[in-house]
Amino acid sequence: MPKDLLLGLVAFAAVTCFTPGPNNTMLMASGLNFGMRRTLPHVLGVTLGFAFMVLVVGLGIGQVLAASPLVYTGLKTLAVVYLLWLAWGIATSGGVPDGAAGARPLSFFEACAFQWINPKGWIMAVGASTGYAFAGGLIASAAVAAAIFAVIGLASSASWAVFGAAFRRLLTRPELLRAVNLLLAVLLVASLYPVMIELVAAVAGG
Repeated sequence: MPKDLLLGLVAFAAVTCFTPGPNNTMLMASGLNFGMRRTLPHVLGVTLGFAFMVLVVGLGIGQVLAASPLVYTGLKTLAVVYLLWLAWGIATSGGVPDGAAGARPLSFFEACAFQWINPKGWIMAVGASTGYAFAGGLIASAAVAAAIFAVIGLASSASWAVFGAAFRRLLTRPELLRAVNLLLAVLLVASLYPVMIELVAAVAGG
């Protein structure tokens, strides 16, 4: 990969991975409610699941979905519904002690699967595969992009989860924990605003 494209891709990955979005908000909420140790599978699932998604999208699935607006819209609708359900769960959580019955963070495979219905993830993956691919190197550029997102994504995911876990130690009062959970739920819903506007436009236009 040419040096200018490589540096651009690194900058793109850093900015998009570290800025707030559904993954980061959920990781922070998980760290807050379950602690870092129990959130680690979630961290690894986001990291490796998204890197794999970048690889697959870079190899052509993004172009296939772009050519099928109905399927793409269906995936976005599913993502919005699922994330609104998660936001409700976060908003109504008052904090979960370690080992509490019936309460658990996302598993590794659940976090991996979530990447395929994450609206921000699709924007990032398609942006990376279309904006930083180089002529005659489809496979190589997809592999490089996946590797870069794996490294930077791990740093980002771990940072957000650690940040949440640090808050867990500070927020010993249940009412404060509930207030922070409510704020995280609002941020998660706010991150869906551009997708909701796009879906409304698609329905109105259809």
